[in-house]
Amino acid sequence: MPKRKGAKGTKVTLKSAKKAIRMTPDGRRRLTLSNMGITIFPKCLLKLTNVDELDLSRNLIQKLPDNIGNFSSLRWLDLHSNRLESVPESIGNLVGLTHLNLSNNCLTAAGLPFSLGFLTSLKSLNLGMNKLDSLPPTIAALDSLQELGLFDNLFIKLPEFVSVLCNLTKVNMKRNPLSYAQEDGEGIKEKSGTEEDVYLVHESSLCKTCLKRCKQQRERLTRGGGGRGGDMFEDKRMRTYLGLMVPNSVATLNQDVWRIRNPGSEPIKCC
Repeated sequence: MPKRKGAKGTKVTLKSAKKAIRMTPDGRRRLTLSNMGITIFPKCLLKLTNVDELDLSRNLIQKLPDNIGNFSSLRWLDLHSNRLESVPESIGNLVGLTHLNLSNNCLTAAGLPFSLGFLTSLKSLNLGMNKLDSLPPTIAALDSLQELGLFDNLFIKLPEFVSVLCNLTKVNMKRNPLSYAQEDGEGIKEKSGTEEDVYLVHESSLCKTCLKRCKQQRERLTRGGGGRGGDMFEDKRMRTYLGLMVPNSVATLNQDVWRIRNPGSEPIKCC
């Protein structure tokens, strides 16, 4: 086991890290160093060229090494619940990554590198619970992306690239200060609010009953009907994201929920 160093955090050595590697049921080598009080990213880990999955979540890491991109064997990287304020450009070299979790850190838009767009194998990207109000436009190149977590951030609108990611089936935008248009006696006004949760899912993930209900709601909006369920988005914006139902869509029982959620949040259910 890694040695404890009190207030200075846990000291991880190459020897202890090798002993902690375990095989996953699908045959991958996984190194779990979660919730160990680690304050500095152990650079010795970069020598573990056979590790496929790395879990450094729930630690106190404030900075990633500039050469994190040398960890080229990684397919799965979990850094949620640390103290990261930025991500180095070299992360774009991890072209084999399929899952990246950076939720619950201190990331701002300036701290996200354009090189995130090089991670074209990514299927899941979790950026929830940070301080983000925009994303690098290069993320539009992530054609394999299926799940995107942006919950608990500072977004006032959905990123435009959502409309061009053909494999994207889930976008979690809960608890953002989204702006939406609201018509009153004096015309259209922009309004901000967080009282509605926005969770986008693909039409194929809905049961027949819920899909019919969502389509009826969208038809009412097209006719200018409105209604509480649809005041988060204008009709024009809703047509932009083809195949995604909003807001508060419900998914089938067998659909995966986000690995990291706020305590007390309920899983998505159908009907």
